[in-house]
Amino acid sequence: MAISLEALLKLRPEQMLEHDEFPTIEELRNRNQLYFDDVAVGMELPKYVRKRSVVEFMRYSGVTGNTHRLHYDYPHSQNQDKLPGVLFGGQHRRSIVTSWLKNWALPEGWLWKLRWQVREMVVAGEVTILWGRVTGKRLVDGIGLVDLEFGIRTQDDVESNPGSATVALPLKGGAAVPYPFIPPQGA
Repeated sequence: MAISLEALLKLRPEQMLEHDEFPTIEELRNRNQLYFDDVAVGMELPKYVRKRSVVEFMRYSGVTGNTHRLHYDYPHSQNQDKLPGVLFGGQHRRSIVTSWLKNWALPEGWLWKLRWQVREMVVAGEVTILWGRVTGKRLVDGIGLVDLEFGIRTQDDVESNPGSATVALPLKGGAAVPYPFIPPQGA
């Protein structure tokens, strides 16, 4: 049974890590479709709980060509930029959020809209919790649209990335969500 976000935030950082709901590759390959009919307002999405490292930040920076040293050089971050540590980059965070929403909607649902902000610094070594909750659902032209609120909270319950999204999910016994996804009229 998944732990609620509120209960998770009451744990020590080491205990939080025990509640990571990141799926294995086998779980993703064999995922049963989540249907619009299965979703209820207030439902929580799986929580990805991770302790991000300088090595992870360095790898992501290298792969994406982001050479700003504040994402991988601890002495530079502290001494030159006067930061509390090596920072979790905004582009890196966005890639994690979009992957998380894709994983939730697999295999036939689609992320349609995504809005979010970077409001707070997150440094290497902090535990982060990617969380989400269903805030609304509507049926438009035979497509189930699910509205979400989400964010990335730190171990100290600081919301670093508030956001919202809309995901298209198929209906049980209904037509597939079209690929490529074309938003329904009036949505």
